[in-house]
Amino acid sequence: MPEVFRSLVASVILVCLAGYVAAEGDPTRRAERMEPLVLDAAAGFSVTRYEVETGVYYRWRIESDGLEEYKLLAPGLFRESWIDQVVIEDKEIKPFGLHAVEFDNEGDIDIWFIPQRPGEYEFYIEGLETQGFRGVFVVR
Repeated sequence: MPEVFRSLVASVILVCLAGYVAAEGDPTRRAERMEPLVLDAAAGFSVTRYEVETGVYYRWRIESDGLEEYKLLAPGLFRESWIDQVVIEDKEIKPFGLHAVEFDNEGDIDIWFIPQRPGEYEFYIEGLETQGFRGVFVVR
């Protein structure tokens, strides 16, 4: 077998293996599904504390009952996380950053993210913090 052909075959094998290793090491291949956060006008948040880890890929589903308009803010968490995508009605948004999500009607929003920095980060509904709409993410 000519030397050029052997080099070409070896190069192709290395490129294929590198792609396989990169795919296996891709943290966005499988998200950890968090307990959904339900926004309930009568009860407030269904979950007020999440514990997550840096470097882990999460899917956070937020579900609104539609009885109020809700503006959910999590500025610290979003600032200290890599936001992969936001999915609304099967439409994907690839944001550069995120400050808040807002519900005008009943529905759900999925936020796919990787926390980057440990700490405690509040999430809340603007104007309804004292009515059960305040929680915290503890990032380890």
